Amino acid sequence: MSQWSQVQQLEIKFLEQVDQFYDDNFPMEIRHLLAQWIESQDWEAASNNEAMAMILLQNLLIQVDEQLDRVSQEKNLLLIHNLKRIRKLLQGKYHGNPMHIAVIISNCLREERRILAAASMPVQGPLEKSLQNSVVSERQRNVEHKVSAIKNSAQMTDQDVKYLEDLQEEFDFRYKTIQSLEQSDKNSALIKQEMLALQAMLNTLDYKRKEVLSKIGRVIHEIDVLMSNMLTEELLDWKRRQQIACIGGPLHGGLDQLQNCFTLLAESLFQVRRQLEKLDELLTRLTYDGDPIPVQRPQLLEKVNFLLYNLFRNSFVVERQPCMPTHPQRPMVLKTLIQFTVKLRLLIKLPELNYQIRVKCNVLHSNRRFVLCGTHVKAMNMDESANGSLSVEFRHLQPKEMKSSAGSKGNEVCGFILDVAFTYCVRFSHQTSSLPVVMISNVSQLPNAWASIIWYNLSTNDPQNLSFFNNPPAATLSQLLEVLSWQFSSYVGRGLNSEQLNMLAEKLMVSYNDYQLSWAKFCKEHLPGKSFTFWVWLEAILDLIKKHILPLWIDGYVMGFVSKEKERILLKDKTPGTFLLRFSESNLGGITFTWVDQLENGEVTFHSVEPYNKGRLAALPFADILRDYKVIMADNVPENPLKYLYPDIPKDKAFGKHYSCQPNEVSKPSDGGVKGYVPSVFIPVSKILNDSTDPHSPSDLLPMSPSVYAVLREHLSPTVIETALSSPYSTD
Repeated sequence: MSQWSQVQQLEIKFLEQVDQFYDDNFPMEIRHLLAQWIESQDWEAASNNEAMAMILLQNLLIQVDEQLDRVSQEKNLLLIHNLKRIRKLLQGKYHGNPMHIAVIISNCLREERRILAAASMPVQGPLEKSLQNSVVSERQRNVEHKVSAIKNSAQMTDQDVKYLEDLQEEFDFRYKTIQSLEQSDKNSALIKQEMLALQAMLNTLDYKRKEVLSKIGRVIHEIDVLMSNMLTEELLDWKRRQQIACIGGPLHGGLDQLQNCFTLLAESLFQVRRQLEKLDELLTRLTYDGDPIPVQRPQLLEKVNFLLYNLFRNSFVVERQPCMPTHPQRPMVLKTLIQFTVKLRLLIKLPELNYQIRVKCNVLHSNRRFVLCGTHVKAMNMDESANGSLSVEFRHLQPKEMKSSAGSKGNEVCGFILDVAFTYCVRFSHQTSSLPVVMISNVSQLPNAWASIIWYNLSTNDPQNLSFFNNPPAATLSQLLEVLSWQFSSYVGRGLNSEQLNMLAEKLMVSYNDYQLSWAKFCKEHLPGKSFTFWVWLEAILDLIKKHILPLWIDGYVMGFVSKEKERILLKDKTPGTFLLRFSESNLGGITFTWVDQLENGEVTFHSVEPYNKGRLAALPFADILRDYKVIMADNVPENPLKYLYPDIPKDKAFGKHYSCQPNEVSKPSDGGVKGYVPSVFIPVSKILNDSTDPHSPSDLLPMSPSVYAVLREHLSPTVIETALSSPYSTD
C-alpha cells in the first residue's frame, strides 16, 4: 500500500494535520494524482543536487501533462482547469530554483511519515499532552468568539456615528435657517417654538456624542483586555508549539486562525480610528460648552494608537525558523558559508500594506562576530505566501565569521534579529527574534549542535536567552524520552514505544519516573565503559537507520533498543530459529541479530552475530543478509539458522518484500555470466566456535558464486570449508 493510501485512511484529526502543509507551493491535487510516482523518486537527494532537482522537476511537469491528457479525454472541465493552473504555477515558481520544490516535496513526504507514525503510536507523552490541553482549545474558541463580538460592536458604533452625523446636519440646517431670518421674524412665537426644538436637538446631540464616545471606549477596552490576556496567551502557545515542532514534535497549526483574529482586531481598531476622525470633523462644525468630544477624543485616540502599535508589534512572527535546506530536519543549526532560509510573517492581512514594510536580517551574537552574506534587506509582500498574507522569506543568506583573535572555535549560540520598519497610520519600528541558532564551522559538529537545540527548546521558551548553555538546567527524563521518540518519528518515520524508551532510560541509568537528567549526562559524559556519549551513540543509530535499514524500521521489524539480558528473556521460550534485531551497545552505528537454539540435551542457547556497521551494509543490504546468512556448525552442511522474526513471524513473510533479488540459486558457469565470467555474490557465513581460543576472522562476507560454492561442497570436506569461511560471533 502506498504511503498516500495509508494517509487517506487516517482519522480526521490526523487528516487535518496533513491538510496544513499542502498549499500552492505543492498542491494536494498533484500529491493525489501522482502518488506512486512521487513516492518512487529520491526528493531528499535532489534537494542537495541542482542537476538532479531540475530533472525531477521536468519529469514532474511531464507527469502533469500526462494527467492533463487523461482528464481531457474524460472531459473533466474542473480538473482540467486546476491542472493547467497548477502546471503554470509549478513552471513559473520553480524553473529558476528546482531544488526548492525538491525540499518542499521531501518535507511533505517526511511529515506524512511522521503523522502515520504518530497515528500508529497513540500513547502521548507529557509534552504533547500539554500542547493538546482541552483548556487551550476552549480558549481558542473564546478568543474567536470575542473577536467577532468586538467586530460587530465596532460596526454597530459606525451606525451610531452615522446617526449622529445625520442628526447634526439636520440641526445645522435648521439653525442656519433661523439665523437667516430677519430680526422681526425671530421674535415670533413660531420661531421661539423652533428655538426650543433646536435646544432639544442640541441636548440629544450632546447625549448621542457621549453615548458614541462611551461605546467607542468600551470597544477599545474590550480590545485591550483581549490583547493583554487571551490573545497574548494564544500567541505564546503557538510559539511554544513551534518550538516543539522544530525538535520533531507534533505539527503546530493555528497560525491562520491567529491571523484571522489579529486581522479582525486591526480592522476594528482602524474602524474606531475613523470614527474618532469623524467625531473630529463634527467637532469643527459644531461645539458647545460641555462638549465631550474635545475632552475624551484625544485620550481615546492615544489609546487606539497604542493598541495598534502593540498589535503590530506582536503580529510579526518567524513563521519558519532559520534552517539549511541541506538539513531540513535539523533547523536552527547553521554552518558558516552555507545558505539558509528564514521566513517572517505578518498576522495582519491588509492589502494596502503590501510592499510598505521593509525587513532587515541581522545576527545577534555573543562571543564571536558573524555577518550575513547575500540579500538581507527585503520588502514584505503577498507573493511569498499561499494564503495572501504578508510575508518575507530570506532564501540565500550565508553566515560568515569575521576573523578575530578573541573567542573559541567551538559551536556558537547566536540569534537572528529581524528589524521591521514602516509607517501606516502609526509610525513603526520593531525587532523580532528567531529562536537561538547554533553556528558550526564543520558538518562533523552537527550532531552535538542538534543536541544543544533539543535541550534548549525542551527546557526554555525565551528566544533571547543566549547564555543558556553557560549553566544549562536539568531536564525531566519523561519529557526528554518523549523528545527522543520524536527524533525517530521525524527523522526515520517511526517513533519509539514504551519498551524501547524504558531501555533508553536504563541506558541513562535513571528510572522512568520524573527524575531530572543533567545536560552533561546526556551529551558530555561518556557512557560507563565506553568511549562515547549517550547522544553520540543514539545519533549513530539514527544515521544507520536512515541510510541502511529504513524500510525495516518503518515496518516495525527492528526491536532495536533491547538489552542482552532482556533479549534472552524474550527468546528463551520461543521456537528454535526465532531471532530479533537489536542495536549494538558497544559499537557505534551497529546492528546485530540474536537467535535462540536448542541442543540435543534440551539446553537453550543464544547466538549473537558480530554487529554489522555501515561499511558492511553498504556492500550488502541487511534484508539480503538475513535471507542468505549461513552458519557452519561442526560437520553439518551450512544452513540459515534464522527462521522466525520475534515473536513468530516467518522470516520471508517479514522481509520478503525488502529482498533486493530472488534467493540465490546454484547456477552453471555459463548461466548469467558476463562475457564468460561466472556471476558472483556475497554470502554472509559464520561458524559456531567450540573453542574460545580459535582465531578470529576479520570478516563474515566472502565473494563467491553459487556454482563455485556448490562445487566446493561436493569436493571439499566440511572441515576445510569451515576453515575457509569461518567468522566469529561477538559477545555484543
